[in-house]
Amino acid sequence: MTYAHGLVIGKFYPPHAGHRHLIDVAAAACARVSVVVAASSVESIPLPLRTAWLRETHEQPHVEIIPVVDDVEIDYESDEIWSAHVAAFRAGLAMRSGLGVPVPPVDAVFSSEAYGPELAERFSAVHIPVDPPRDRFPVSGAAIRDDPVANWEFLAPPVRAYLARRVVVTGAESTGTTTLARALAAHYAERGGVWATTRWVPEYGRTFTEEKLAAARRASGDPSLWLDGLVWESADFTRIAEHHAALEDAAARSGSPLLVCDTDAFATAVWHERYLGAPAPEVEAVHERTPHHLWILTDPEGVPFEQDGWRDGESIRSWMSGRFEEELEERGLPHITVTGPHEHRLAAAVAATDALLAEGWSFSTPLTP
Repeated sequence: MTYAHGLVIGKFYPPHAGHRHLIDVAAAACARVSVVVAASSVESIPLPLRTAWLRETHEQPHVEIIPVVDDVEIDYESDEIWSAHVAAFRAGLAMRSGLGVPVPPVDAVFSSEAYGPELAERFSAVHIPVDPPRDRFPVSGAAIRDDPVANWEFLAPPVRAYLARRVVVTGAESTGTTTLARALAAHYAERGGVWATTRWVPEYGRTFTEEKLAAARRASGDPSLWLDGLVWESADFTRIAEHHAALEDAAARSGSPLLVCDTDAFATAVWHERYLGAPAPEVEAVHERTPHHLWILTDPEGVPFEQDGWRDGESIRSWMSGRFEEELEERGLPHITVTGPHEHRLAAAVAATDALLAEGWSFSTPLTP
């Protein structure tokens, strides 16, 4: 290694391929690299989240990701402000030493920014410029905040999962939710470009039910056991919600700026009420921590009920549809109800999804010079 201790400092708001290249260059040249995530409290992506993203994408044992809150204004002409920033960075490095992690002096600062030489001088270190014109990765945090879709290729999987707009198609049994979810995803994938990887996440509850029934048959030795013989517990619905959320996150990490979901934890909470007659706090917790941006409710009107042996019945279908609508309204969740033939439903879903995407993404303005 050329250097004992390299330093990389940035906001990583959000992290992108240029940041990854910068850190990788430093990691290849140094025995130890400290990456300071310098976030201000006015920024809308939480510091712990940015830190976690970088730790996931930089697992080299000699690369340390260090979160630092830096609310000092930015003025590259002010020695006093420069000193305040450097003091915050040094405090972050010193914390590692205080935890028993020996931190050698910084002898190299890696940066793509114009302020890099000044920062290196204040650490009494050499400055290593890394692609200042951004030729290799023509992207910046500001460009991503302005237009995430145009810069989607530069985002790491966890950042994509965070930014992807998630549209949920939900409704009672035999109302065409799966058909619509699949068609909606296919519609966007057919647009090509960044949208070509648009994915949809099938309902996990059906799979869980099949597995639960198979397990109950093995345990009882009764191959004729059917759904009405199953005993449901709150833990079952929690597992369904958590597993479905994990499937969503996995799909969002490798997909386009849009993810279509066939049901979600909100719907699972309503089904919990249907089977157990009580609220589902643990399922609600999954709903609260899993971001969704639009719900599309499939109306049973005009859709013939098809009993495939796994469904409750047509009378329950109407009641459940009403409960979904009541809950969406009561919670104030953004939603539309689609009705009529499939083509009309798909057109309405596309229009609502286009409107959601047209709203863009909102980031608070960082501290700037």
